[in-house]
Amino acid sequence: MTTVIRRSGTLTVASRVQERRQTVSWQVTTGVWSPPTDVCETGSEYVVTVEVAGMREGDFEVLYENGTLLISGQRPDAGERRAYHQMEIHFGRFSAAIALPGPVDLDHSAAEYEDGFLIVKMPKVKSTNVKIED
Repeated sequence: MTTVIRRSGTLTVASRVQERRQTVSWQVTTGVWSPPTDVCETGSEYVVTVEVAGMREGDFEVLYENGTLLISGQRPDAGERRAYHQMEIHFGRFSAAIALPGPVDLDHSAAEYEDGFLIVKMPKVKSTNVKIED
């Protein structure tokens, strides 16, 4: 099953990120965290890979607006009470905002979640060389 990538609604992607994240100095004061994210490009597409284990494909919200891809969701906590000696795995709301270096074909973009990775593939818009004559 493929996650739907859609354009954001009335708020811009940047304002959604600001809404979810308020920073004081370098510390995030809300419970929102950012998962490890890779962005690469091939000759024909941009590929964004987000490492978020323990999710289902329908748990993600993937929005695109004005060259920025916003991926967000909520990873559920284990639920049982524990006394941690070390805690590095984040739970709760997360978001990642990725500025893509060029225009994309949103209609042919796709996102799939497999083995703990959300992989978003967004084909590049092919430029057309239009010659304008006087």
